[in-house]
Amino acid sequence: MSLEKLSTNELRVVEETRPLEPSVRSKTPLRHYLWVPLLVLALGFESFHVYLDWVAPTTVQLRQIGPDFSHLASHCAHIPAISPDSFLARQDALARTLHSLNVAAYIAEPGASAGFFANLSRSHWGLSERPLLLIIQPQTGDEGTVRANVSILTPAFEETRARTLPIPSDAGVTYTSWAEDANPFSTALNLVPDLADATIYVDGDVRTFITDGLQKAAPEAKVLNAPVEVKRLRERKSSEELDIMKCVNEVTVLAIRAVRKHTKIGMRESEVKQLMRSALSAAGLTDIFSLVLFGDNAALPHGGGSDRVLGKHDFILIDTGGALHGYHSDTTRTFALDTSAIPLRYQALWQSVHSAQRHAMLTARNGTVTAAVDHAARKVIKEAGYGQYFTHRLGHGIGLEVHESPYLRGGSDDIILSGHAFSNEPGIYIEGKVGVRLEDCFYIDDDGDAKYLTEGVGGQASSPWSP
Repeated sequence: MSLEKLSTNELRVVEETRPLEPSVRSKTPLRHYLWVPLLVLALGFESFHVYLDWVAPTTVQLRQIGPDFSHLASHCAHIPAISPDSFLARQDALARTLHSLNVAAYIAEPGASAGFFANLSRSHWGLSERPLLLIIQPQTGDEGTVRANVSILTPAFEETRARTLPIPSDAGVTYTSWAEDANPFSTALNLVPDLADATIYVDGDVRTFITDGLQKAAPEAKVLNAPVEVKRLRERKSSEELDIMKCVNEVTVLAIRAVRKHTKIGMRESEVKQLMRSALSAAGLTDIFSLVLFGDNAALPHGGGSDRVLGKHDFILIDTGGALHGYHSDTTRTFALDTSAIPLRYQALWQSVHSAQRHAMLTARNGTVTAAVDHAARKVIKEAGYGQYFTHRLGHGIGLEVHESPYLRGGSDDIILSGHAFSNEPGIYIEGKVGVRLEDCFYIDDDGDAKYLTEGVGGQASSPWSP
């Protein structure tokens, strides 16, 4: 059949049904098309990088968006750190104390006491098996004035780094190094003249192997733990220290109140803990800790390790704090939300703990034995019928350490003096049911009275709904 004589429709049918002939197959080699998968792969990598550079960060930021606690940053922004002159005054006070006790030297490792006397905390120098020691000796001038002589014993290979430590000293710091094959304790005691029958004090936190090493290096001398006369130099806070401690404790209370506003029924303990850490971080604090317990979990004073969901009938216990210029806060609030429905019997427990805290404050005065303050709080809870459920001491000293001497506990004969600072934290813990603790730190003022460090933001909590 001639194609010229076919109609248009008939031509279309022929074209659609004509078998493929070998002549229409491509003769182009396959390698000419290898660019196609490579192009797809390249576009894929480019898209992936676009995702990493633009999409993913935005997604993470959205996920991280939470409550804004930035208003807390201004509360302590005006509070300065301890001045260099204050460190010099502390060193000279220690030197005079050593001289009055006929003591040749005081030795401390980096830590709270070395931080107090020489700005040498563990954040400046971590502890290891190679000792770095602060050595302070009394030195009498021509006019009979006793001043501090400050030395640092350092590993020889660390001497350059040791010389960068920010240690204030009126007469300069003497650096003495010990080689790896030398006895560091003999090297340290070479700085102390007339070791025969000498007395050397070591700070109470100095590790045993150092105390033993010093004693073996000088068997003719007496190496003793520093007594209360030395410890009180750090225990009794100056007005400069109290200004820092007031602010750090105040902003901790403000942070708890801010977190309460963002806490909801159905949240987990871990979620509120993260809010608490965010708030204290926004306030500018370091060394942050936070314990968050709901309902019967709070019956274990330091928690039980679960991640409980907040129920409508649960109290919330937050025990938290941080540090400002090295000085710590420690605050506990047991509270309810506006939407909570706390059983009346649990509210009564809260009131008993609140009353115990108040009675302790009325008892704490200059010259009072610490055990009497513990007894005053314990008496209130016992009379309410819950004495067996108040299972720990009333409080501890606070300052450059969260827990430091002296302690508010039964059996203690320590005397409270002006400048001392303590936590006041009575509690009732009924396992399987409920736990209530309230904690504020206080100090003894120059008139001998107890004052809350949190007084500037209201002091003691006023109700379960007003922490």
